[in-house]
Amino acid sequence: MASRYLDPKIDLAFKRVFGQHADLLKSFLNAVLPLPDDGLIESLEYLTPEQVPELPGLFKNSIVDVKCQDTRGRIFIVEMQMLWSTSFEQRIVFSASNAYVKQLRSGQDYASLKPVYALALTNQVFDFETDNYHHHYKIVSLQDSLRVLKGLEFVFIELPKFKPRSQTDRRMQVKWLRFLSEVGRNDQAVQDLAEDPEIRSAMDLVEVGAFTPEELEAYHIHMDKLRLEATVIKDAKAEGKAEGIQEVARNLKSQGLPLAVIAQATGLGVGDIKDL
Repeated sequence: MASRYLDPKIDLAFKRVFGQHADLLKSFLNAVLPLPDDGLIESLEYLTPEQVPELPGLFKNSIVDVKCQDTRGRIFIVEMQMLWSTSFEQRIVFSASNAYVKQLRSGQDYASLKPVYALALTNQVFDFETDNYHHHYKIVSLQDSLRVLKGLEFVFIELPKFKPRSQTDRRMQVKWLRFLSEVGRNDQAVQDLAEDPEIRSAMDLVEVGAFTPEELEAYHIHMDKLRLEATVIKDAKAEGKAEGIQEVARNLKSQGLPLAVIAQATGLGVGDIKDL
């Protein structure tokens, strides 16, 4: 049976929730960003997203972003990245730095600059050395990590790593990340999320019935493009890996190693190694 909900990570649904409803975006950011208790966001207004370079080798379909500002002047950039690329880290640094610099108008001094927070949510794992899904970066002193250069902070969240501690855990961070991770995949499992009014509102916004036939068609076209993009990237990586293995085999062969030894080391057939 088809799901009642669209995947909230996909462009159309993500922007319907977080790009049009400042109250839901405020709740989400307060839940997932490392803001102090006396520094929580009170209200937000949307800003025009920065124009940033597209990532090499990736289509534009894999990235969706939202930009906003709170009553204190702090700027928040939210990016949902469906397909991970190492260039994405540079994109986030560029976006946040650009937003920070563009605050300064003629005649203003540096003291007028407000902090910029960049939140990047990824639908793929990029850090395989830790089980942590929440990564918080600041500009800190190498000699004393308590000494921080204020202005830019970055948070990366790896959604595939996220696992709630229990089904009864009611922390807002867990609920919002469950919303992103589970809604549109298992309708029965997410019904308990509807107990929270804000999550219920977000779920209503991504319900299939809330979209026109034209919007649903656009959504499915977008999904197809994402699948194609993922396939292209996977094939490119496989091709690069194959070329790398062949190069290793060629080097071992030039050193005079027996073909059987090279075959065992690389997984290639003896006949293939002879042809190199």
